[in-house]
Amino acid sequence: MKYENKKITDVRIAYIGGGSRGWAWRLMADLAMEPALAGTIALYDIDKEAARRNEIIGNNLTQQEDCTGKWKYITSGTLKETLTGADFVIISILPGTFDEMAVDVHAPEKYNIWQSVGDTTGPGGLVRALRTLPMYVEIAEAIKSYATKAWVVNYTNPMSLCVKTLYKVFPGVKAFGCCHEVFGTQKLLKDICEQTLGLTDIYRDEIHVNVLGINHFTWFSEASYQGIDLFQVYKEYIDKNFEHGFMKDGENLTNPSFGSTNRVKFDLFRRFGYIAAAGDRHLAEFMPGDEYLKDPETVESWGFHLTTVDWRKEDLRKRLEKNERLLKGGEKIDLKPSGEEGVRIIKSLCGLDRIISNVNIPNTAGQIPNLPKGAVVETNAVFSKDSIKPLFAGELPAPILKLIVPHVQNHEDIFDAAVNCNFDSALKALMNDPQVKAKCTKEEGEKLLYEMIKKTSGYLPSKWLKR
Repeated sequence: MKYENKKITDVRIAYIGGGSRGWAWRLMADLAMEPALAGTIALYDIDKEAARRNEIIGNNLTQQEDCTGKWKYITSGTLKETLTGADFVIISILPGTFDEMAVDVHAPEKYNIWQSVGDTTGPGGLVRALRTLPMYVEIAEAIKSYATKAWVVNYTNPMSLCVKTLYKVFPGVKAFGCCHEVFGTQKLLKDICEQTLGLTDIYRDEIHVNVLGINHFTWFSEASYQGIDLFQVYKEYIDKNFEHGFMKDGENLTNPSFGSTNRVKFDLFRRFGYIAAAGDRHLAEFMPGDEYLKDPETVESWGFHLTTVDWRKEDLRKRLEKNERLLKGGEKIDLKPSGEEGVRIIKSLCGLDRIISNVNIPNTAGQIPNLPKGAVVETNAVFSKDSIKPLFAGELPAPILKLIVPHVQNHEDIFDAAVNCNFDSALKALMNDPQVKAKCTKEEGEKLLYEMIKKTSGYLPSKWLKR
C-alpha cells in the first residue's frame, strides 16, 4: 500500500453483493467521508446490472465537492476478477429474494411460531442458512485461490454461520463479522445516563463495555462511563420505568416495524443480571417460543414488533425508486455517518488508527472459556495494523450459558445440513431450537421443514431436489 502523509491511496476493496440498494450506499457514504483512505472498489453481484448501477452512483459520489475519500468504482464479472489483488473483501448478500424470506418468516406461523426477524435463528434463520452457506463455500474457496491475504469483512446474516463457514472451508482466512446491535445498546445506556444524571454530549463509544455471547444474543458483563458504574444506573432506571420501557421521541414513528421500548432487554436484566446487548426483536428469538414470542398479543405487550416481509418489500420498492433518482442525478447520497464501524476498522487494519470494537470470530483464543473453541463468538477485540486481537471476555454465567449452548450446537448441525444437504441434521437443529421446542411436535417440525425447503428450492443445491 502507498502511504502518503497519513493517507493510503491505493486500497483495493472487493465488494461481494455490490449491487445492494442499501448497504452499498451506506458504505459509499462512510468511505466518502474518510479522507485517509482512497483506492478502487470492485463490485460483484449475481445481478450484474445492479452492480453496474452502483458503479455509476459511486463514481458520481466521488465527484461531489464534499467527498473527501476518493474511490474509483468498477463492476467485475467474476469472483476471480473481483478478488485478485484485494486488500479487503466485504460480503453483504441477500440469499434469495423477499419471496423466499416470506416463507422463512410466515410459514411457521401455522404452528404458532412467531418470528420477529427470521434471519438468524429459529426456522427462518435455519432455512436462510441452507440458502446462504453453499454460496459462502464458493466464496471461501475463491478467497483461498485469489485473495489469500485479504481481510474479509462479513455483514450477511446468519452472521455466526457465515463466518463459521469461511473458516471451515479456508482455515487460514482472515475473516470477521461486523454487527451494529451492540452499538444500539451503548446508545441506550448513553441516553439513560444523560436523562438520569443530567449529563450531556456523551458519545456512544465513550460507554465502555465488556461484550460476550453470540451474534444477536450478546451481553454486557460490564458497562461504565468515566468511572460511573452503569449497571447501577441501568437497574435504577428499570425499577422506575419497567412498565413503559424506554424509547426516544419519534423513534417508533420513524420506523414502526423496527421500533422497540426495550422492555425485553429490561426483563432479561432483571432475570439474569447482565445487560442484553441486541435489539429486542433479535433477543426474543433466542428465547423459548412460549415467552416473548408466544403470540402477536404477547409481542405487543412487550413493546416490540413482528417485522413483516410485506414491510420489507415496500421498503425495497422505495429503495428502487431512490436508485433511479441517484442514477439520474435527482438525488445525492446523504453524506452522514451510517453508524457502522467497518470503515474505521479498515483504517485500523491499514495501520492508520487503533480501536477496540465488537467482532464475530472463532473462539480459538478462548475469549469465552466456557464455550467451544470452534464456536463463533462475539466479544471485543483490538484492531490495529494487520491485526485483530480478541480480548478475554470471561465466562458466561451458568443461566445465560444454558440459553446459548443450544444455538452453538445448532450451528454445527446447520452447517452440516447446508453443505451436505442433510435433512436429518436440519431437522435436528430445528427441533433443538427453543422457539420450535415450545410449539411443535417432531412430526409437525418435519412437515414444516419439508414445506420450507420445497418453497426455497430454487436457491438450494440440486441435491435437495432429489429428496
